[in-house]
Amino acid sequence: MRPLRTLSHEEARHFYDRFGARQDSQLWYEREAIARLCAHLDLDPAQSVVELGCGTGRFAAELLDGLLPPDARYLGLDVSATMVELARQRTARFGERVEIRQTDGAPRIDAPDGAFDRFVSTYVLDLLSEADVRAVLAEAHRVLAPGGRLGLASLTRGESLLSRGLTRAWEAVHRLNPLWVGGCRPLALAGFVADGGWTVLHHECVEQVGIASEVLVARR
Repeated sequence: MRPLRTLSHEEARHFYDRFGARQDSQLWYEREAIARLCAHLDLDPAQSVVELGCGTGRFAAELLDGLLPPDARYLGLDVSATMVELARQRTARFGERVEIRQTDGAPRIDAPDGAFDRFVSTYVLDLLSEADVRAVLAEAHRVLAPGGRLGLASLTRGESLLSRGLTRAWEAVHRLNPLWVGGCRPLALAGFVADGGWTVLHHECVEQVGIASEVLVARR
């Protein structure tokens, strides 16, 4: 079976410009996985965090509102102008601690080597091509300081009977038109991370009403 087609950067930008704040409606299946991710990211000593695909800024606000030290700085990146504006509004109260940038969708991050001690991306890699996933992980490795942590969450193939059935249905819809599912498809993150010079610290599958999420934390 041929690989699922992924959206171009331009298609993704157009889709999420229109989708806007409705992205937060996905919280029902994302919340537990993101909580598990945070539990293993060792955020207490983190001083600098970069998030690829910051969306509406919901996760950024949670990080800055008590999960990170009060002097930690945050950089959020997103391809969508709509999402960038929503994220800026949501994080405005944190002042100069926060910077939100719009990107062209390319994996490259405009930051020096070793500039951050945490790199996070939730429900973003599962809409990228395999080549872009590898490029993102290479860039994460570059911008993280030695000992820095990578934190990822994405859709994946579940282990329960219900989840396996939903995965097959999701992939069938994706094959018909990836825009119908926002470009996202179940992904296996561990295989990509294994080839990138990372030390995996935590890896699990979290299921919410049959929707499976892969949670992975690794050290540079």
